[in-house]
Amino acid sequence: MAVKSKEQMILEFKSLIPFVKSLEEVPDKHWDKPIATGKWTVKDILCHLMLWDKYFYEGAIKKIILKEPLTTKHLDFNEFNANAIEYAKLLSKQTLIEQFVLYRSRILDAVSGLTDEECDLEYKDGDRKKFSVRKYLRSFIPHDKHHKKQIEQFLEYIQQG
Repeated sequence: MAVKSKEQMILEFKSLIPFVKSLEEVPDKHWDKPIATGKWTVKDILCHLMLWDKYFYEGAIKKIILKEPLTTKHLDFNEFNANAIEYAKLLSKQTLIEQFVLYRSRILDAVSGLTDEECDLEYKDGDRKKFSVRKYLRSFIPHDKHHKKQIEQFLEYIQQG
């Protein structure tokens, strides 16, 4: 697999913003409907993505920019995701989209200001494990694509409805 440049990764990571903004057009009745039996809603998925962005921005990316120790730890992601679903219930569609765009943009702005060397540099996180911006982006870009595809398939399905 070819190694992607920082710029390529930034473009891919940024590409979710227009998609998320487009979800504003999704009628509310579909916003809160599970995308499949036993699956999350569009709102749950978006909140899940936004809270991971917030977590990594505040605990790692921002800390790297400020030259402070990283505080991110390897969390129980099932618990994190369950909390995201609960938090989603408190947010309007508009607020959730705005929060997603805010944290994704903060990550993009911060990463854009780093050199390639800084992106590759390995920092120690709160668990003393290695963290690099490149590895973070490399793991979250496919995560984004997975959830985007789920939402797109759901929206296609309800349009055929």
